[in-house]
Amino acid sequence: MYKTTLKIDGMICGMCESHINDTIRKAAPVKKVTSSHAKGEAVVLTDEPLDIEAVRAAVHATGYEVTEASSEPYEKKKFSLFKK
Repeated sequence: MYKTTLKIDGMICGMCESHINDTIRKAAPVKKVTSSHAKGEAVVLTDEPLDIEAVRAAVHATGYEVTEASSEPYEKKKFSLFKK
């Protein structure tokens, strides 16, 4: 899996977050996407590397701007009730 963090300019409220999440889901096959207007970012989890340019274009078409993007391999943390 991959974790991509997108810095997004223009989000000011919860509805903006929802709009960004929907836009990213339509632009790419994602496992999970969460956005924060307070942080000015969206975090996207995908099975394959994210096509950042396709997402950037989709986000731009909705009136927001992706100003930065970084991607890294991601491994889901395993939860255990027992300490080792």
